[in-house]
Amino acid sequence: MELLFNELSVHGQFRDLSTFKAAVDRVMNMRRLTTRFGRELYCHRNAANRRVTSEMTMPQAVRALDPNSRRALMSWLQRQGPFWEDVQLHGGDDYLECDGEIVTDTAVGEAAYCCLHGRDRGLVSMDPSDWLFPRVPVDWHADGEVRRVDVRNYRDADRLAAELDGAPPPLGSWTDLEAAARNRCPGLVFAPDGFKPLDGHPFSQGAAERLLDRIVVLQRIRLCFDDRGARTPEGHRLYENHFTGGKAWFSDSSSTEKAAFRNELTFPNPSARGASLFCTWHGKVKTPQLRIHFSWPIRADEPLCVVYVGPKITKRRSGAARPRSSASAARGKSPRCIRRASHPA
Repeated sequence: MELLFNELSVHGQFRDLSTFKAAVDRVMNMRRLTTRFGRELYCHRNAANRRVTSEMTMPQAVRALDPNSRRALMSWLQRQGPFWEDVQLHGGDDYLECDGEIVTDTAVGEAAYCCLHGRDRGLVSMDPSDWLFPRVPVDWHADGEVRRVDVRNYRDADRLAAELDGAPPPLGSWTDLEAAARNRCPGLVFAPDGFKPLDGHPFSQGAAERLLDRIVVLQRIRLCFDDRGARTPEGHRLYENHFTGGKAWFSDSSSTEKAAFRNELTFPNPSARGASLFCTWHGKVKTPQLRIHFSWPIRADEPLCVVYVGPKITKRRSGAARPRSSASAARGKSPRCIRRASHPA
């Protein structure tokens, strides 16, 4: 289970600064609690600009906090994060509402969208606020249909502690990531050694979660075809949200990279013995630089193969791409499939 701070629960409702301070203390206690359970409390970068009272914004109101509380709160909201918009699954074109209020591009909308698509996320809300119910009902409008989900909402540490104590443990290793990916994504064909490049690479829970998010999107889009083999509206949304634009999770390698790293981007085909795949399309995690290489295009009647999960392959050195092996170039033959462990870190 992941938790998102509900920025909508700061809506100018505090009658005085002492009430605001007590609410901040409760939220920060819950943040410390999530850390003890090996998890994070995500926030939005704009949360620090919400109105606290009828006359004061957050930056103005926090001046009444003691220095330690002020630094901890603003460091989280403005610098440390983590920020859920960096790992956002729903897009700005998705229509989500709660009790008639549009909640697209809010923590409420993001948590609801994730719950509807197999990712367990809950909310942490300020008390007092208009968001004190234990479950937040959210409607997702898509393709003329409405799907409702009740998102768990926490306002005190006691209930949250009980929930976290009974929740499945977070990813604690690259082995956990591989097991979760293979279990949750039966529609994909994983290379037997596809996760081996992660061996020896420092583990990052945040990076592992982001890698899993991207692998789950591949699973979802693989299943988004109708009986005629055409991509469904949901598939089109996934493509627009995650495969196009400057911040897309998935993209193709450049022409220069394809030429310079042809050997490294060629992998054994896990669905056809003796065959190979030139996998230039990849999912991206930026910090650290990790990649998921997979077969392309994605079609209804072809396997979607995930062949590599590990450090970025097409890294440049001294401002230039690494050249192809001179031996391979001299032979003039099809690039051989190198061992995954030899990819650069």
